[in-house]
Amino acid sequence: MGIDLEALFKTLGPMIGGASTGDDEAGGVFCSLMRSLVSFDYAVIFAYREKERPLDLYSTFTPEEHVIFVSLYQAGPFLLDPFYHAAREPRPGVWRMRELAPDRFFSSEYFRSYYTQTGLAEEIGFFVALEEGITVVLSLMRRERSGAFTAAEFSLLKKAEPVVAGLVRHAWPDLNRRFDAALAKRERGGRKSAHPAADRVWRNLNLTEREASIVELVLQGHSSESIGLRLGISTGTVKVHRRNVYRKLGISSQTQLLSIYLKNLGQ
Repeated sequence: MGIDLEALFKTLGPMIGGASTGDDEAGGVFCSLMRSLVSFDYAVIFAYREKERPLDLYSTFTPEEHVIFVSLYQAGPFLLDPFYHAAREPRPGVWRMRELAPDRFFSSEYFRSYYTQTGLAEEIGFFVALEEGITVVLSLMRRERSGAFTAAEFSLLKKAEPVVAGLVRHAWPDLNRRFDAALAKRERGGRKSAHPAADRVWRNLNLTEREASIVELVLQGHSSESIGLRLGISTGTVKVHRRNVYRKLGISSQTQLLSIYLKNLGQ
């Protein structure tokens, strides 16, 4: 697919010196810009701040698809998403999912039970770090029938990153206020924090801090070797802690571990 320069210039023109736009208008500009460069099946834009429920700024999903890609994702699985963890670091730039995913991500229970429902062949994200710990991630997705983005397409998208970053800063200058408003709304509904169980889920199950760290990494898709390197302990020690966790929880599989995790997030 060649670059559609006419479409590109038509998209960029109204942005120059224009007033701040709404979510739908800014999302539409992003999609028009991307379609002048590459083809894709879906686009979605999330804003992340700490462990709070991400803000859904824009998407191209049908109502049925929105349930899987947005509603279900916001309910808890986002905490295991490689894009979420990259946003929190942050890691600005353009990234393929497979570049950010842990070494066992594609065989993890999270991938099998949630991510495969999306039917995606690949996801690429533009990561734009803003002030006050906020990162906006603009994702382009291709379903399996469309195949992955080529190396040439990915290179072209990386060149577009400065324009996308400029669009984000122009379109969403007040995200901190919006996160605060979402938090206040949840508090009025009886929730004490944006994602109340995120920090205490394992503590309520009587896991030690080290055990909690290890099972979080297990669910994210890290192997025992990867966990050991991240935590500075031996692979054998990781396996011992993991066996102890399974014994404490009375489980024998990662499927059961994920079920317990998501159940306690919802409490």
